[in-house]
Amino acid sequence: MLQWLVRVLGYGVLGVLVLALLGVGYAFVRIAAYHQTEDSASLDRKLESLATMSAAITDAAPRPNVVVIFFDDLGYGDLGAFGSEAVETPAIDRLAEGGLALDHFYAAASYCTPSRAGLLTGRWPVRSTLTHVVFPEGHPIDNIQRLMGLPVRLPADEITIAEALRLAGYSTGMVGKWHLGDASPSLPNDLGFEHYFGLLHSNDMFPIPVYRNGEVVEEHPPDQTTLTDRYTDEAVSFIQRNAGDPFFLYFAHTFPHIPLYTAAAQRGKSEAGLYGDVIADLDRSVASVVAALDRLGLAENTLVIVTSDNGPWYQGSPGAVRGRKNTVFEGGPRVPFIAHWPGRIAEGVRSDEIVTALDLFPTILALAGVPLPEDRIIDGVDVRSTFFDAGATPADRPVYYWSGGDLLGVRVGSWKAHRKHGVLGSNLGSVGLMAPKGPWLFDLDRDPDESYDVSMKHPTVLGGLLRTMRELDTEIAENPRGWIQ
Repeated sequence: MLQWLVRVLGYGVLGVLVLALLGVGYAFVRIAAYHQTEDSASLDRKLESLATMSAAITDAAPRPNVVVIFFDDLGYGDLGAFGSEAVETPAIDRLAEGGLALDHFYAAASYCTPSRAGLLTGRWPVRSTLTHVVFPEGHPIDNIQRLMGLPVRLPADEITIAEALRLAGYSTGMVGKWHLGDASPSLPNDLGFEHYFGLLHSNDMFPIPVYRNGEVVEEHPPDQTTLTDRYTDEAVSFIQRNAGDPFFLYFAHTFPHIPLYTAAAQRGKSEAGLYGDVIADLDRSVASVVAALDRLGLAENTLVIVTSDNGPWYQGSPGAVRGRKNTVFEGGPRVPFIAHWPGRIAEGVRSDEIVTALDLFPTILALAGVPLPEDRIIDGVDVRSTFFDAGATPADRPVYYWSGGDLLGVRVGSWKAHRKHGVLGSNLGSVGLMAPKGPWLFDLDRDPDESYDVSMKHPTVLGGLLRTMRELDTEIAENPRGWIQ
């Protein structure tokens, strides 16, 4: 092979051109032939697990409705209930005043795709292998991912909240941004949602047609100025159609992800510019959903959750913490969280308990009387005590911080450790330079914005946290998908 390569290069420019054409041809064939598949044994295991879960459900189990409102790139500091003075969010603030607000709630990742995978499966995204952002089929980055052999959709052997709740007779609907793949068997309707309306990807990608249950109802580019209103109409319609049955609605907004669009009637009204206009639109959407629940007499049997997939991007506020989207500093994964359920969750509760998006999977299943799957590791824990017992003692369990498939940090109690990793340290013109820094140790109680490394003062604490990360590294290396034999 080496001799052949030397011979070809001996022809100079022509040889280089031949090699380039061969490389392009190889890449084209590899991309065209790429096909993500699931292991048949894991698919069979999933079916067996769902059957076992179904058999354990009793008629006496409770059947509360659940609405999860999931914003895209909404920062911890973007809501009035979490300290914003620039943006007005009266409807969302009323939910916080009438329910529970968590000050230490963490998304499963600090950017889109893995965050959604973790929310819906209750597992760290590394277990599903979907640790990167997926793009529409044919997009240049999608082609690169296929060339590298990376997954381009959530594996169909994962179990979602929607699939689990359907076992208990729930009607399941999703409105908004999916971002877990754009091909079967990993579309919303494939993974437990009976009704779907929305975009399959982020609004800065292409192409992004609007789908309803697998059918394109608006070609690319969609009218994004009306998107929030159309989402809201679909969500309210789903609630109305299923008012007589227990239902699960996953309402995943496209905004305030950039580029920003807002309804014409709202434009220019906020004191926080276009970003504030968009947030006001989202707040009106929440008000419409809550009004529909009230009008239909469903509020007292409905848990409403409001949160975000990760922290803010170029605009928006992470609050008084360091970092933004795509980082493992607090501003990346720490997001606002509100849980509202009249008569069940006490009003005006503020909690410091550490909760993650992974916890919603076991908690919602427990509320619906659905057992957890026994064939896989579920990383989330049941946090009903946090929801319903205002005096519950926070548990010191690890919360992990990921960048792609790399574990870069862990928090236990107030202590947070960073492994050595790249941090934006300087600029060369307009190019940011990532300088390796760490390991670091921060006391988040005293130093919430991670400004002062205290690893030299508390080396034993740092050593223990780094050991905790190494233990998880070993576990995942030995059992990457987290299957239980």
